[in-house]
Amino acid sequence: MCVALLLLPPVLFAQDEKPGIAFSTIKSGAPMPAGWKNLPVAHGKPMTQYTLVYDGHTTVLQADANRSASALMHEGNIDLGRSPVVAWRWKAERPIEGADNRVGSKEDAPARLVFLFDGDKSKLSFFDRAKMDVAKRLGGEELPYATLMYIWSTTAAPGTVIANPHTDRVQMIVVSGLSGDAGQWQSLRRNIVQDYERVFHEPPGRITGYGLLTDTDNTGTTTRAWYGDLEFLPGL
Repeated sequence: MCVALLLLPPVLFAQDEKPGIAFSTIKSGAPMPAGWKNLPVAHGKPMTQYTLVYDGHTTVLQADANRSASALMHEGNIDLGRSPVVAWRWKAERPIEGADNRVGSKEDAPARLVFLFDGDKSKLSFFDRAKMDVAKRLGGEELPYATLMYIWSTTAAPGTVIANPHTDRVQMIVVSGLSGDAGQWQSLRRNIVQDYERVFHEPPGRITGYGLLTDTDNTGTTTRAWYGDLEFLPGL
């Protein structure tokens, strides 16, 4: 039941804060902006280190994972009706050796964008509700109704949808990982509403949290990635 991001503790932030984050406006070495917290994804696992560094003349977020898994998260202050599109930049140093997001023991990624959603849990199967009840008893917190991730992966083509090996309430869409992607900045844009409807077959509920995740806890390896500015835009 130690599924990435399912046991993140709730953190309260200002509701009127603009969604997204502009790392480029922050000085290298500065602390994380208010509202952003490095949170463990499972009890007892080492934390990924997130630091602000210069890339050329621009500040970016550097993620260093060493057999670790934690996510830099913010409360879900996103109005999907007004801003359903997410745009961001990222760069992965290299693929994670042995990683395969279809296999529980190998489910790591150098870069992920993560969204947690609320919803009517009474509509879920008995099996899904039972797993959530067990996880709540173990972790003491309510679990998200659904989790959508955009991931960097070399084991599936961009556009592929991968269900988390432990639960189909976590769905991953591959957006990077082609030959030549490693070591290169990529500018990406996705319509969250359309993607959610594609993988969960219903309209999305309220986003309760979102953030970035670099993890190597399952493969026991190290990796480094960088994240640029993250913003939310009107749909086309």
